[in-house]
Amino acid sequence: MQRLNNYISASGLCSRRDADQWIIDGRVTVNGVLAVVGMKVDEKDVVLVDGVEIKSKEKHVTLLYYKPVGITCTSEADVKGNIIEAINYPVRVFPIGRLDKDSEGLILLTSDGSIVNKILRAENAHEKEYIVHLSSSIKPDFKKKMESGVQIYNPVRSEMTTTLPCRVKIVNDTTFIIVLNQGLNRQIRRMCSALGYHVVRLKRMRVMNFQLGNLKKGEWRQLSDQEVDQLMNLLENQSQ
Repeated sequence: MQRLNNYISASGLCSRRDADQWIIDGRVTVNGVLAVVGMKVDEKDVVLVDGVEIKSKEKHVTLLYYKPVGITCTSEADVKGNIIEAINYPVRVFPIGRLDKDSEGLILLTSDGSIVNKILRAENAHEKEYIVHLSSSIKPDFKKKMESGVQIYNPVRSEMTTTLPCRVKIVNDTTFIIVLNQGLNRQIRRMCSALGYHVVRLKRMRVMNFQLGNLKKGEWRQLSDQEVDQLMNLLENQSQ
């Protein structure tokens, strides 16, 4: 079962928001009865929009994966230790964004290319949370310098850039938590290096509202329908 607006949107006709408006306007029926916002349907139900039956496309899958150190976030099959080979999921999925080979933690994968594009286009509109372990003690000015932005080299543009403001919480003498709204190449490692620190372990705990939770290294789980609804709502709100 899935929400009716998801079912209509998955057909490619419109967005979920537009689907809700069509339902409100009385343009949608389910099994010959006027639809209501929030109702659920499945493949056995007959859904009509303006009297024309629609069929939802194949249901996509979105996964949460605890990427171990050593796995490369690429869908290129010829790359040894690529993330697709590591997960070995029966349906073709694609990583959403990246997580450095030397880092571990949460990454999303999906069979829905439209989700990938929406998330990447809104790279600076959603949070990512990491716990970072350093090889040396954290100095008193570290938090302020990290939060205000650090000048680092951006290899993609071959230029120096100042990182966006972020949030930092000191955990202990050598460990801190950082929340970013940015995703530059090896950003946290480069920020720490610019301030004279070396990262020995970096773990991503959260992407947007999705937590690593109880997943163990190398494990994955599929998003529930409710979580997919939550993800789509986040993406639609960011696009407004």
